[in-house]
This record gives sequence, structure tokens and C-alpha cells, in this order.
Amino acid sequence: MINGGHAVNALPQRVEANVNCRIFPGHTPVEIQDALARVIGNPAISIDLARKDKPLAKSPALDPAIIGPMETLSAKYFPGVPVIPSMSTGATDGLYMSAVGIPTYGVPGMWGDPDGNGAHGLNERLEVRSVYFGRDYLFDLVKALAQ
Repeated sequence: MINGGHAVNALPQRVEANVNCRIFPGHTPVEIQDALARVIGNPAISIDLARKDKPLAKSPALDPAIIGPMETLSAKYFPGVPVIPSMSTGATDGLYMSAVGIPTYGVPGMWGDPDGNGAHGLNERLEVRSVYFGRDYLFDLVKALAQ
């Protein structure tokens, strides 16, 4: 997001850009800050971190006690679709839970279109059928994990 100037018909005295970076595990915000500085290549442009207190993302162990029920229920609800672990690069509470030693898994039950379903946009959407399947899958998964 870019912000600058005081009027649309005047050259801005300064401009700010908020660059939202998704940082993969094993990398630090300072590394990304340094990479942006190298790419920009202009020491007159300053780069500041918006947050300096955010913990680093950690991948949880793929515990069979967690993954097993996911695979069983995925075969029931989504026949032929394999369970493939992935890491969301967005912000979740899991970031803060893993920072204090509590492994956290996101288990989506809904499916989406290859275009990302307009995630976080004005046209964010999901198929109604996907919501119902996801609800049933997650309900059964919670029951299976609670046993």
C-alpha cells in the first residue's frame, strides 16, 4: 500500500510504502529487510520493520496421532485427495502458540479455486457445498482427536 502527498495535484514531499512480506520458517524479518534494501539499491530510502516483537514461525512435527485421523477422514470426505502438509504464510495465532512450545496445526476442510477465491479481497468467496463439507470434516476430526 502506498501513501504520499497532501493533494492529488501536487508532487509529494515524501512517500511511504507498506510492503507485506510472507516470511518462511528459518528466515528473520531482518534478513528480509536486508534483501529489500539490496533490491531497492538506494541508501536514501529507509526501510523499517512494522513489528519488531513478532515471534518466528516454526513448523510443528508431523505427529502421526494428528496426521493419521486427518488422512482417514480425508479419504472419507475427499476420496483420492492426498493429505499434503503445507504451511500458511499468513498470520495466525499458531505463530504465538508455537513460540511457547505448543505445536499448532491448521486443518482446512474447505476447498477453493486456483485463483485463491479472492482471499482478503472485496470478492472473497467459498462454494456453499465446500463450507458444509468442511464443517462436517472438521467436526469429525475434532471428535477423532478427542478420543
